[in-house]
Amino acid sequence: MYRADAPDVVDDRMGSCQSHAKLTCFSPQKYSDSVDQFDNLEKHTQWGIDFLEKYAKFVKERSEIEINYAKQIRNLSKKYQPKKTSREEEENKYTFCKAFLTTLNELNDYAGQHEVIAENLTSQIITELSRYLQDLKTDRKSHFHDGRKAQQHIESLWKQLESCKRKFERDCKEADKAQQYFDKMDADINVTKADVEKARQHAQVRHQMAADSKSDYSSYLHKFNQEQNEHYYTVIPNIFQKLQDMEEKRIERLGACMRTFADVDRQVIPIVGKCLDGMSKAAEAIEAKTDSKQVVESYKSGFEPPGDVEFEDYEQAMKRAVSESSLNNSRGEVRERPTGKSKGKLWPFIKNKNKGSGPEDFSHLPPEQRRKKLQGKLDELNKDIQKETDQRDALTKMKDVYVKNPQMGDAASLDPRLAELGQNIEKLQFEVQKFEGWLAEVEERMPSKSDTHRRSGLYESHSSGAVNNNCAQDRERPSSSPDGSYTEEQNSEIHEKANVANAKPPPVAVTPEFDDEFDDEESLPTIGNCKALYPFDGHNEGTISVAEGELLYVIEEDKGDGWTRVRRNQDEEGYVPTSYVEVFLGTNAKGAMTYI
Repeated sequence: MYRADAPDVVDDRMGSCQSHAKLTCFSPQKYSDSVDQFDNLEKHTQWGIDFLEKYAKFVKERSEIEINYAKQIRNLSKKYQPKKTSREEEENKYTFCKAFLTTLNELNDYAGQHEVIAENLTSQIITELSRYLQDLKTDRKSHFHDGRKAQQHIESLWKQLESCKRKFERDCKEADKAQQYFDKMDADINVTKADVEKARQHAQVRHQMAADSKSDYSSYLHKFNQEQNEHYYTVIPNIFQKLQDMEEKRIERLGACMRTFADVDRQVIPIVGKCLDGMSKAAEAIEAKTDSKQVVESYKSGFEPPGDVEFEDYEQAMKRAVSESSLNNSRGEVRERPTGKSKGKLWPFIKNKNKGSGPEDFSHLPPEQRRKKLQGKLDELNKDIQKETDQRDALTKMKDVYVKNPQMGDAASLDPRLAELGQNIEKLQFEVQKFEGWLAEVEERMPSKSDTHRRSGLYESHSSGAVNNNCAQDRERPSSSPDGSYTEEQNSEIHEKANVANAKPPPVAVTPEFDDEFDDEESLPTIGNCKALYPFDGHNEGTISVAEGELLYVIEEDKGDGWTRVRRNQDEEGYVPTSYVEVFLGTNAKGAMTYI
């Protein structure tokens, strides 16, 4: 920059112009330094924006991690949720199963809190930072545009000042030359007066031009100094202040985002703590004794345990002749009838037959479990009946309203639905009657202590006349028959005393269901005798045909399914309907091995 320390002095005494202007300049480096500062500030502010964008990217990636983590937690919880199967529903009654289910549900809520974290990070930081970055870039661009504009303006003024100064300098030099030429012409006596006058006028014009240039230069110099002062003391400081405020605001916003980043996690900590507390309470609610009682209730069969095995006295004289003749007669009858299926070939197919959902009346289950299943089915049917009845009552009331107020609706439109509900109720009531009959049958057949003693006493009374009540009546002793077989000594007595007439007609035979736990390799012991009251064909697999009045050995009691397992000889055995035979059991007969 340049400034005039003293104005030019023009001496008009002799029409000459002498320029005494003394100019002092500021170094142009001052402007370049200002430009360099703008460049440094521009780089720094751009770095600040890049840093803010990097932080926004960091928060976005954290949000994506939370979303993926929550998704994986939800998938894990869903994977281990119990399936909608009867077995899974049966298992969920245990306290440890309920605790695990509660843990899965709490874990699902725990995943939801991580989704909340991701949502809050997105809404409170990422979205706000994106909007703020746009405004920040706009403000930064505007501030630097104003700074560049002010810099260009002051440089333009400097160039104009330089131009005015050079013009003033040229005019002063021209005026000095014109004055010297006029002085020379005026001193020369050979020059005409007209030439002197012309030189004088030319010198005056040049002096006037120099004076005008001086005035312009002085005026522009004053204006430039004002503009320069405004530029360095007002415009540039204001721009720098705006840039500084912008930078401080950016740093403050970044700090606020970092605090929000921590607060987002802190806000869900109480809910996460409740989820963890729920898991802990579920674990504390596990009761081992309660679960063990549930197992007992689930698998309690309802069968009575066998009685004590009594001492067998082989010193008593046995009536072999009668027993052998009775056995031979029974064998003769056996030869005339079609033989049953062999045990070795029968039971593998029976086991495979059991692998299914079971019959509708649950006859494949033990008595106690069957009773529970039937009772549960009855409860479900009664609930359905109540539901259908409530719907029918509601529609009936609506129909009455329509009849009294036809404008509210057509009463006839409800008749099809009412008829359908009536049919549904009738069907459900029929099902209830059917299951109630099965339940009554199971409860009647449930073994009890008194029933066991009654049947044992009956058997002993039938056999007391033959062996003086001191020998187990379902045990056999070896005989001297040629074929080496064993006979039961009380067959003749049973044949004579167990003749029962006027028996009830047999019920409709159902397909028997057998226990998978039956051992095909061992021969079951004889636990008593039975007499066929009615003939039975035994066409179904696992059954055996019998003739009316035939005597057989009982090897397995009725377990509540309506079937008794009997044996005719060593290789021929099967099931017959319990209602088709009269069974004689002894308290000392259970568990005794019998060889036929």
